[in-house]
Amino acid sequence: MRVLGIDCGSARTGYGVIESDGAQHRMVAAGVIRTDVKSPFERRLLQIAGELRGLIRQHAPGSGAVEGVFYSTNVKTALKLAHVRGIALLVIAEAGMELAEYSPLEVKTSVVGYGRAEKCQVQMMVRSLLRLPEAIESEDACDALAVAICHATHQAASRRLA
Repeated sequence: MRVLGIDCGSARTGYGVIESDGAQHRMVAAGVIRTDVKSPFERRLLQIAGELRGLIRQHAPGSGAVEGVFYSTNVKTALKLAHVRGIALLVIAEAGMELAEYSPLEVKTSVVGYGRAEKCQVQMMVRSLLRLPEAIESEDACDALAVAICHATHQAASRRLA
């Protein structure tokens, strides 16, 4: 299965595409969609949508996975994140892809085995699971790959149980 993982952010939206059978994972692509924080917010959302559509056309994933909104003490930040998540959900739905959402706790538990894992532990496990020669430098891209791995693992477990 080919999965697009998305780590939403209004300044930096991470993405990661993997090919997986649920046990073995291979990175296809990873990166960050960067927007100009000085641009009007609606323009930034439009850019994110356009680049996500391009990624879907280029890599043809069968499903998309997005990290759920986490609790934030800054309401303004949480609201912007929710807008970007809405764009990601819309683009996935437009493409007719299967959608899954996972909490940060579910992603960390799936990838590291511990829901309160630190960022460096997630980076180390993503590198290990994808058999990469070096760590993914961008935390946003690494988090997106972790979301994709979480989804592939959950899908494989669901198929085994069915």
